[in-house]
Amino acid sequence: MPEESPAPESPLIHSLRTAVAAAPGDVPLRLHLAELLLSAGLHDAAVTEVATALQHAPGDGAARELMVRAMGMPAAPTPAARNTSTVADPVSSPEPAASAEPAASPEPATSAESAAPADPVGAPDESSRPARFDWRAAEQEVDGIVEPRFVEPPLSASGSGDPGDAAAWEVSAPGVVRLADVGGMQEVKDRLEAAFLAPMRNPELRKLYGKSLRGGLLLYGPPGCGKTFIARAVAGELGASFLSVSVNDVLDMWMGNSERNMHEIFETARRQAPCVVFLDELDALGAKRSRTQHSGMRNTVNQLLTELDGIHSAANEGVFVLAATNVPWDVDIALRRPGRLDRTLLVLPPDATAREAILRYHLRERPIEAVDLGRLVKATDGLSGADLAHVCESAAESALLDSVRTGLIRMIGTKDLLEAAKSVVPSTEPWFAAARNVAMFANEGGMYDDLVTYLKKRRKL
Repeated sequence: MPEESPAPESPLIHSLRTAVAAAPGDVPLRLHLAELLLSAGLHDAAVTEVATALQHAPGDGAARELMVRAMGMPAAPTPAARNTSTVADPVSSPEPAASAEPAASPEPATSAESAAPADPVGAPDESSRPARFDWRAAEQEVDGIVEPRFVEPPLSASGSGDPGDAAAWEVSAPGVVRLADVGGMQEVKDRLEAAFLAPMRNPELRKLYGKSLRGGLLLYGPPGCGKTFIARAVAGELGASFLSVSVNDVLDMWMGNSERNMHEIFETARRQAPCVVFLDELDALGAKRSRTQHSGMRNTVNQLLTELDGIHSAANEGVFVLAATNVPWDVDIALRRPGRLDRTLLVLPPDATAREAILRYHLRERPIEAVDLGRLVKATDGLSGADLAHVCESAAESALLDSVRTGLIRMIGTKDLLEAAKSVVPSTEPWFAAARNVAMFANEGGMYDDLVTYLKKRRKL
């Protein structure tokens, strides 16, 4: 026989629905409506109303109990029910007096009686009682399927989540990038080898000649010419970890936190030694204190000087400091004192060999056809590495738009790349305009002799 459809809603239920719609936050009124719906056999509608009530009052016990009933789940026994569970049900038990005797007996139970559980006639056994829901078993069942609501931060080896722990700073493992991966720039590589790498690779010769490993290397030059990439290549040559530090990692709005961050960065590098600490945008981290009005910034520079000195002789063993800046003339002069960042290296726009390597890299996964790299290398003289990447991007964009207009896939050719190169203004020109004044009027002690040589060679001075 087909199932009977639920009875239509009564006028009372209809009136309650109107009242609930006017006062949606009235939980008792909504629960009363749900009770009437459940009594009328409208279980789904009752579940909907109770669920809405639980959104307004998640801890309401009456709502939870009504939800269990509406969903047809067995209700958990109340304490009163558990205390009277041994009393026989007068409807189901033919002998109610027998079930009441154990509870009414004033005599204490004997040892034999206590050893065996009482099972009076007519009393429901354990299997007939509604079982409580095992939440722990349910959690274990869905473990790994349902993601946790919150992700706890991993604790460090010491078990604390202090910002100064090693986990707070991202230390890259020894990379695979080497100086051989830097295209061209042979003069830069030779100077790095002589001033920085050769003494580190040959500890016995270093000891023989009394060569100290104290101090660091300052890379300077126009933006987009690969200073950061060279720093990573040096770390790869040394087989050292790499810790890149920017102004955002150090500066803090609270007094004393910036100095603390600087100290913790170097402490992390000492724990991860051998490690290369790369101070990016050094002019922001170590600006001239004479031009700094805020005492917090001056204290940060003082802390950096202290960390570079290494108060204890062996404190910075295995910690190699590299720094990069576009404006070395804005760096505090104390940072460039011997024993600190006393070696400087000018990183200029890529030469012909480097430009070819950079262009090959940025075109390696693009659809190109018969590209004359020789012509393109000559046409891009004076462009930085970032400019060359933009040339390749612009040429690809031009070919893509043509393909969209015509409906035919067109390859990137030499013409696209040459036209893109003509439209790109070298981003290094503003830097050389400022550097020219420094080279002419602020080259005390020959600090920028290599820059003067380059500007004269390029007829910019």
